[in-house]
Amino acid sequence: MRSARIVFGAALALVLAGCTRESTVVLHGSAGQVRVQVEVVSTPVARAQGLMYRRQLAPDAGMLFVFPADGVQHFWMKNTLIPLDMLFIDRDHRVVGIVANAVPLSTQPVGPDKPCRYVLEVNGGFAAQHGVADGSAVELIDVPAGAS
Repeated sequence: MRSARIVFGAALALVLAGCTRESTVVLHGSAGQVRVQVEVVSTPVARAQGLMYRRQLAPDAGMLFVFPADGVQHFWMKNTLIPLDMLFIDRDHRVVGIVANAVPLSTQPVGPDKPCRYVLEVNGGFAAQHGVADGSAVELIDVPAGAS
């Protein structure tokens, strides 16, 4: 009985955090296409937590923030320990802005003044390494219904 409560508690924590199964984002840059395994976060609580307090991120991993409607999004790096590239993606699945190598622990809000529906966070330097720039096409694979 105790183990069932533990499993149920862990499952409930994931649901409340807004985390889903891993999905894939494919970015089409000048260096070709690159796949990123992402955690999808789509609730206000999960988006607020983001990648805070993590000490590392695998080279092919990231976090995809999904918003319920288009809007201008600005992020900060408070309590985020690793440099990140933030790719702002519109509803047509095009990159509309990139913040490269966001400074860890900064409370300065950053982001383009263009509406987006998604924000992809990956390791700092990722976009330049793979030739991803404004206008690059993005594919979302296995992003849960209602999140795409």
